[in-house]
Amino acid sequence: MKLGDLADLESESQVTGFALDHRKVAPGNIFGAFPGTRFNGEDFIAEAVSRGAVAVVAAPGAVVEGVPHLSADEPRLLFADLAARFYAPFPATIAAVTGTNGKTSTVELTRQLWRMAGHRSASIGTLGVTTADDQVSTGLTTPDIVTFLNNMAGLKRMGISHVAYEASSHGLDQYRAEGMPVSAAAFTNFSRDHLDYHADMDSYFAAKMRLFDEVVAADGAAVVWTGDPRSQEVIAHAKRRGLRLLTVGPGGDMIALVSRQSTPLGQQLLLRHEGREDRLSLPLIGAYQMNNVLTAAGLVLATGGCWTETLAGMGRLSPVRGRLERAVISRSGAPVYVDYAHTPDAVEAAIGALRPHVEGRLITVIGAGGDRDHGKRPQMGTVAARLSDMVIVTDDNPRSEDPATIRAALLAGAPGAIEIGDRREAIAEAIGMAKAGDIVLVAGKGHEQGQIIGDKVLPFDDVAIARECAA
Repeated sequence: MKLGDLADLESESQVTGFALDHRKVAPGNIFGAFPGTRFNGEDFIAEAVSRGAVAVVAAPGAVVEGVPHLSADEPRLLFADLAARFYAPFPATIAAVTGTNGKTSTVELTRQLWRMAGHRSASIGTLGVTTADDQVSTGLTTPDIVTFLNNMAGLKRMGISHVAYEASSHGLDQYRAEGMPVSAAAFTNFSRDHLDYHADMDSYFAAKMRLFDEVVAADGAAVVWTGDPRSQEVIAHAKRRGLRLLTVGPGGDMIALVSRQSTPLGQQLLLRHEGREDRLSLPLIGAYQMNNVLTAAGLVLATGGCWTETLAGMGRLSPVRGRLERAVISRSGAPVYVDYAHTPDAVEAAIGALRPHVEGRLITVIGAGGDRDHGKRPQMGTVAARLSDMVIVTDDNPRSEDPATIRAALLAGAPGAIEIGDRREAIAEAIGMAKAGDIVLVAGKGHEQGQIIGDKVLPFDDVAIARECAA
């Protein structure tokens, strides 16, 4: 594609791709030069040009010599729009999910429901790019825009027609998932997280609302879980935009939750859709898993799905990796669950999901990530201590911080907890003390395959470690 055709200017230069890292610029690339948290891309414009960049997208004040300067007040958005035009076409049906918790589960459950309805489908998010045949990690909930669009275009070439992706607040704020026709957007819930990045909770919420205010197509749909304190605000955003509104959950217009009862291996739900009530045996435990399933079902209906088929599919869903995943049953008969819960609300939801199944004690192993929101740490400790019978505070991903300092912040909210810094030892201790009737919850890392200590990523899988400790 010629630069002149892509950017509507006089240029015969051939565009070969897009790059955000000056070291990865290849001849014919368009370089995006933006300020970041650690580096300013504008400082590397000259080097990008020397490597063969045919144009630079940057803010109006940037110094660009030798190639066209494509400028805009929101240069990241311009870069995304140009890249989308270059990498297109994309899958015909694209849905996006935002919220503090539940994004990963919701996009993966949506993928499963689409697959069971006969569509070739994929999900993109924290677990990577997942299809019925494969799963490839991208390293971020919302990868950079070049990787994201490349993935989307690649899925189209593979014959994928339906994709659900996680729209994180970082990704939305940095225009990392733009330029494609998004048919439907969903909201799961909202609570404290990422205040190391966002100035306050209002800024955090506003970032998420970009999905409904700007990203989803003007004639698209909004699926909103009704059970969150901020749900009405999300509904207001959707109505102002003129989106087709589908609410799910307690009092939902599209799917109403009439009743719920926990069972040993899942839950029995009574749902109402278009005036008809249906019973569903959901093979997943926990109220928040139900929330995610109904939100996923709402996305399927919003994108042309059939209720009868979707209802049947919900009864055959598989657990999502690292989301209340039962890793093993210990020698004493105590099940061990691994969950990605790393916010106060998520910890409360995970414990609340397990509590109806506990006959003896609920033992929670918990830590907190370094270089992230410090204020949530004592809150996480408080929730764990209040709702568990025993708490073991350990290391999560300390990154560049002193692990003992992170543990101290958690212990401030859980003064009676046991402190065991080594995560393997902590998991082994929890499993070793668990008796028949007890349940062990290992919270925080979920699906992750490594533990980040300093600048190193050491192999570590909570599920695999739990199985080793229980052997």
